[in-house]
Amino acid sequence: MHYKPIIIVSGEPNSIFFEIFFKAVKKKFKRTIILIGSISLLKLQMKRFKFKKKINEVNISILNDNKLNNKSINIINVPYTPIKSFEKISNKSKIYIENCFKVAFKLINDGISDKLISGPISKKSFLNKKFLGITEYVAKNFNTKKVAMLIFNKKLSVCPLTTHLPLKNVAKEITKKNIYEKTILINNFYKKYFGFKPRIGVLGLNPHCESVNNFNEDEKIIRPAVKDLIKLNYKISGPFSADTIFLKDNRKKFDVIIGMYHDQVLTPIKTLYEYDAINITLGLPFLRVSPDHGPNEKMIGKNLSNPLSLINAISFLDKNWLELKRVWVKIF
Repeated sequence: MHYKPIIIVSGEPNSIFFEIFFKAVKKKFKRTIILIGSISLLKLQMKRFKFKKKINEVNISILNDNKLNNKSINIINVPYTPIKSFEKISNKSKIYIENCFKVAFKLINDGISDKLISGPISKKSFLNKKFLGITEYVAKNFNTKKVAMLIFNKKLSVCPLTTHLPLKNVAKEITKKNIYEKTILINNFYKKYFGFKPRIGVLGLNPHCESVNNFNEDEKIIRPAVKDLIKLNYKISGPFSADTIFLKDNRKKFDVIIGMYHDQVLTPIKTLYEYDAINITLGLPFLRVSPDHGPNEKMIGKNLSNPLSLINAISFLDKNWLELKRVWVKIF
């Protein structure tokens, strides 16, 4: 059976990416992995981490996945001239990452791949306040308006209603429309890839879902939205208080928990599962996944970084979802 390759954008050059990549590709995967990045930087970091593997430079104009395998590091070279293994995050790396994404987007638009992993990126430097996050950046490039950020773990996943938004701006973004859209994206994703409707729990915004103000978002927006979705046969309930929903007996009732803001759900999911989670963008015409962590500049060059999230990202895209769906449909 022919599988389309997994495309990996190497991300911020001054990060832990190559370290975790070297650790990840020691494992065996069915699908061919094609890295998009700098050969010069790859060689420097292979030397730095004493990692040995043959490098196969891939020509994008004559790309043929049938002739590729994971015995070598398959890489489409994107020019970048590092002076040393690690430098400071700068405009130089910003341009490099943009060029890496351009190559990746071309491969997807040309139908060569439908599976993309983006390595860790410094949002502050790369996005320069033009986008809230990489989720929105990728969505814009594919003219996709309705997307969701799902932090996926096979036991429990979470989805923030608002992503990288300052807390002072969160309340005004909590709307019925936003709750409807995120719920539909989550439901469609689980039905498509796992063959069942997910049990979704929705959190309130205010402590204990109560407010001393005249306007209470929990009662005026969130609860009515949940009731509307229940009438449409979604397996959804809430709003629930965020301070108890992640207790063991409570969280096992759900497949996905929707929070009102980023840290409300990402803090507990990372506390529970640490690196055993991946970031999936829902709503795109292809699968885009990333490790659930950033560049981690403090760990650069120490060879102590945990590769589990990247391994999970590759493993997720490596699966034959149509075959697995048939199995899960029988189970559920």
